[in-house]
Amino acid sequence: SRLEEKEKKTLFWGDIAKDFFWKTKHTGQFLDYNFDVTKGEIFVKCMEGASTNICYNVLDRNVHERKLGDKVAFYWEGNEPGDELTVTYRELLQRVCQFANVLKSQGVKKGDRVSIYMPMVVELVVAMLACVRIGAVHSIVFAGFSAESLCERIMDSQCSLLITADGFYRGDKLINLKLLADEALQKCRDKGFPVKRCIMLKHLSKEAEQTLGSPPAKRSCPDLQVNTESLQPAVPWNPDVDLCWHTLVCGESDECEPEWCESEDPLFVLYTSGSTGKPKGVLHTISGYMLYTATTFKLVFDYQPDDVYWCTADIGWITGHSYITYGPLANGATSVLFEGLPTYPDVSRMWEIVDKYHVTKFYTAPTAIRLLMKYGSEPVQKYKRESLKVLGTVGEPINPEAWQWYYTVVGEKRCPIVDTFWQTETGGHVLTPLPAATPMKPGSATFPFFGVVPAILNESGEELEGPNEGYLVFKQPWPGVMRTVQGNHQRFETTYFKKFPGYYVTGDGCRRDKDGYFWITGRIDDMLNVSGHLLSTAEVESALVEHEVVAEAAVVGRPHPVKGESLYCFVTLTDGVTFSRALETDLKKQGIREKIGAIATPDFIQEAPTLPKTRSGKIMRRVLRKIACDERDMGDISTLADSSVVEELFQNRCSTAV
Repeated sequence: SRLEEKEKKTLFWGDIAKDFFWKTKHTGQFLDYNFDVTKGEIFVKCMEGASTNICYNVLDRNVHERKLGDKVAFYWEGNEPGDELTVTYRELLQRVCQFANVLKSQGVKKGDRVSIYMPMVVELVVAMLACVRIGAVHSIVFAGFSAESLCERIMDSQCSLLITADGFYRGDKLINLKLLADEALQKCRDKGFPVKRCIMLKHLSKEAEQTLGSPPAKRSCPDLQVNTESLQPAVPWNPDVDLCWHTLVCGESDECEPEWCESEDPLFVLYTSGSTGKPKGVLHTISGYMLYTATTFKLVFDYQPDDVYWCTADIGWITGHSYITYGPLANGATSVLFEGLPTYPDVSRMWEIVDKYHVTKFYTAPTAIRLLMKYGSEPVQKYKRESLKVLGTVGEPINPEAWQWYYTVVGEKRCPIVDTFWQTETGGHVLTPLPAATPMKPGSATFPFFGVVPAILNESGEELEGPNEGYLVFKQPWPGVMRTVQGNHQRFETTYFKKFPGYYVTGDGCRRDKDGYFWITGRIDDMLNVSGHLLSTAEVESALVEHEVVAEAAVVGRPHPVKGESLYCFVTLTDGVTFSRALETDLKKQGIREKIGAIATPDFIQEAPTLPKTRSGKIMRRVLRKIACDERDMGDISTLADSSVVEELFQNRCSTAV
């Protein structure tokens, strides 16, 4: 019964909650909810009546109660090898308190929204934790987003202050972040939403500012005071709006009492985009998110006190929020914080860092794994990697070939792989193996995390039992699930709960095999109906990538007068291989027909030297659908890492089926 399920959750999560500090205890039910739109407004409430502060729990508790003040919180590794910084828990607490006092001096108070647009530096963590220390709500925007995207997010979340940096290097490319931030703020003013203050971190060296092309020198002192007058002309400066981080911090007290917040007070807003419509501001609240990220981190990565953990994500995405900042810090973990790229200055960079810091738990995306696979095993085997114990993947389903390479070459068949499925909306892992406890199947996210109850539905909303394929939904909440869409609760209900009342709808397709393992088959809008057969584009992509000459593949649908939809495939070949009609035939025969069946045979296979990807590395299939259908109206492509790819793909598109 529902009451029995609630009682079980109360016992499980209530026991975990005892490890954290609460200014006041919760009253009433531990977890209350309604997932059925036909029975009223959708809501989730966790530990209502309790008050706490997440910054206090991830810093003060570790320093004062757990005596971890001298333990390293972050090894910061810059874009350039040798550019590095080590920050202990005590130092991090002091810097957070200083900056929290800065925010208060600028009039930021509990409930205010603060936008953060920064590279992967320690100050990014400082800024977000300083916000939550005083009860402000952070909205972090990935530093690869455009000025228009930043403006849109600032306005939607009603941010009163922006925190940014002068610039940073991505590989050998210098990004003038302050210029983009200024463009965004001007756009906000033009639309009647002036932001009064912008705090800028001086991250680049003087040499980088002067040349706008030279790699930055090592930072000898991260808190070096900088006068605004000394800023080079390359960094735009508006004295009516701009303030210098270092000048503000200098002289501020390193003590700041935390603001005690209610459990269901907002913690942060983070934007996630769908295939249509403007980005959704996913809102997470304090207590449930804290408990869930701390617990999933501890159990999914089998965290031990002597671990050195490295998640390669950017904090601008949910993976960085949950599994660089909040989850690891809540456990007193030591993490690597990496500013650079996996291929700069060479394709061995990640393994060099693993050896340098003796990384034990490593968490990255299938996109990065497939990228590095192209270069073979030699760049990996230049380094020992003996410290590695657990490998993880995140962001999309991993194809079995990439899984095998990761397991065999990177982990040398001794490290279990945790293939985690979750979303910005879920706050943390919802389907995942537990290392050394769950028998692995390459490409499967395996089983639900504790307290997560998945189901697979057909188009009519009926639950399917046993081996089957359909819509992945969840029947009940967990503490870390999102609470609403920023400023639009109706959109929240429509997007996630109206299609199948009583269920949270993930938007992903899923297959369950005879052993009960779950396999994510891709977004529902990436599932094609070919002659009455529901086909997963992810499954076809995996089949193509298994071919020895295919480095990466993306599959979309193209309307067909008889079949309804046909498969249009884009393939990126390994270095030195030439695309030919013979190869195309081979891919259709061995790559698709023999692995999936004749019904999945593509009508079109196009060579794609490069696929259109966002700056976070995700393939923009919406763009590929437009190319497949020869539709030039692309919509917003500002998040593309390289927009020139689009025109090249249009020029080489397949006009007729072969």
